[in-house]
Amino acid sequence: MIIGTAGHIDHGKTALVRALTGVDTDRLPEEKRRGITIDLGFAPLSLDGIGTVGVVDVPGHEDFVRSMVVGATGIDLGLLVVASDEGVMPQTREHLLILQLLKIPRLVVALTKSDLVDPEWLSLIRSEVESLLDASAPATPVIACSSRSGAGIGELRAALSATLLSATPRDASDLFRLPVDRAFSIRGTGTVVTGTVWSGELPIDANVRVLPGGKTARVRRIEQHGAFADRARAGARAAIALAGLDVGEVPRGSVLVTDESWQATSMFEALVGIAADLVDHISPRAELRVHVGASEVGARIVFADDGASTESLTLARITTDAPILLRGGDRFVIRLPAPLRTIGGGVVLDPYARRRPMSVPSPDVVERLPTEPGARLRLLLDREPMLGIPIRDVPVRVGCPPAEVSKLIETAGARVGMHNLFAWQAVEQVMATVQRIVAEYEIKSPLSPGVPNRTLREGLRVDAELADMAISELERAGAIESYGPVLRRKGWVPSPSESDIEVSNDLAHDICAADREPPSVGELVTRYGNSVPGLLHYLERQGRIVQVETERYYDRGAVDALLARLRGELVPGRVYVPAQLRDVLGFSRKYLIPFLEFCDRIGVTERREAGRTLRQTSGNLLDSFRAHP
Repeated sequence: MIIGTAGHIDHGKTALVRALTGVDTDRLPEEKRRGITIDLGFAPLSLDGIGTVGVVDVPGHEDFVRSMVVGATGIDLGLLVVASDEGVMPQTREHLLILQLLKIPRLVVALTKSDLVDPEWLSLIRSEVESLLDASAPATPVIACSSRSGAGIGELRAALSATLLSATPRDASDLFRLPVDRAFSIRGTGTVVTGTVWSGELPIDANVRVLPGGKTARVRRIEQHGAFADRARAGARAAIALAGLDVGEVPRGSVLVTDESWQATSMFEALVGIAADLVDHISPRAELRVHVGASEVGARIVFADDGASTESLTLARITTDAPILLRGGDRFVIRLPAPLRTIGGGVVLDPYARRRPMSVPSPDVVERLPTEPGARLRLLLDREPMLGIPIRDVPVRVGCPPAEVSKLIETAGARVGMHNLFAWQAVEQVMATVQRIVAEYEIKSPLSPGVPNRTLREGLRVDAELADMAISELERAGAIESYGPVLRRKGWVPSPSESDIEVSNDLAHDICAADREPPSVGELVTRYGNSVPGLLHYLERQGRIVQVETERYYDRGAVDALLARLRGELVPGRVYVPAQLRDVLGFSRKYLIPFLEFCDRIGVTERREAGRTLRQTSGNLLDSFRAHP
């Protein structure tokens, strides 16, 4: 578990950490010279009933609030430090606001330098602090103490232990993620990074990805609380030595991950709360700074509507100047770059947002979105009804452990394809479209056995997985059925009119009468009209004619006779030139070559360099032949 300090400059945060842990967290020469904390400091703290926890000491100066935000993210308890001789100051309020925006679940207040004031003044300061906390954390312990005399330090340790007892252990089976807050090089070890493990575990010798840079490295060594460890565990500070990586390739703001589903993003949707006095001044072109994890990037924000307030969160799309790593449910802070000021924050709803119209969810949905991954999943499914959501993205995109994905899918009522999830409403919509296309095709082509699969899918214009799911649902319901390469209404049979039957009989007669040299489709269209192509397919399905080439059909009996002649007169293994085959079949050259190519396709003959030979294991495949499959 991690404790993070907060509070105004010179209120004694570093001295208090030293009194609690025995460690001076000011490590930089500049910090020693100026007597103020400039960068993050770290120390282990042993607490009764809890064990060893990490303490992050943050700067209190207003110029270093960005470092304070880095130190405050991922902590389990905020230790707000207020000097008894000064009371609540500007950075006290801003640091407390940041802890509230990041939804740090537990808070303890230390009234330091209590030995410098009399009891009456101390009582006034306590009342001031309690009034400040009244709305946000009314049950927060407020402990008066002195780092110099040691008074109250034991009571403060007890308060920290009691407060942390309510903390829920982080899920070790979750995806591993560690935002990097420091990176340096050690002779003989190489590049070392430090940070708080937000989730999951990382063993030695594992391979990690460094995002957003995209570099990969091997974990050479791990230390936690200054001791060697076999793995970095969630909820603890860790120092990780990385092999095959230069220190410049993993700057502060980088994130170590192991799962391939993590992606850097430059656009995300979130619920955002902005200070009421600034809402009207935040335009889509306004330059802001977004702090998330150890990252700080320039950003612009577009709200879904005209309203936002400190009382309610508003849906917004945020575009960043540089890619960052986000997960559904992540908290972030928004600051103005000039003058430097924390103005709000929010929670990530969709780290992989696209440019699209934003509709504001109902108030009851908005209330659940920050804390319920299932509500975020339902929102994403509704936003992407026809595109779907890749199943592998769910743990990152909605913010849940991989083990909970199946339960969330069931709760959200999503339909699962091979690779993607779809809202049930989207499946129903495509099912209705399938039935409409099938019905229209039956009216337009009454002689067809059904809608060709390709024609149906081109008409749907949706993801192939979504089309498969809709068709499968209709087949299970008995509404449609597959018939070879076509789909049709259950029980549908072609229903030719009397005129169609008359014309089809005339076509069959003309083709039969022509024997080996039947008329082309074009010639038949000239004789009988534009219904000829459909009627020819109808006759073919009845087995009365055979399509030998794209523009020519033969009588089935004539084709059987010609094939029998080939089998009867050709010697197996002998190669025949076209002139010899023309004599056998009695064809002119105009009809010979297309018929021989037809025989090759159905496996009766085989083409060789000098001619054709009879296949000894030939089979009559006329029923399944198509000139253009």
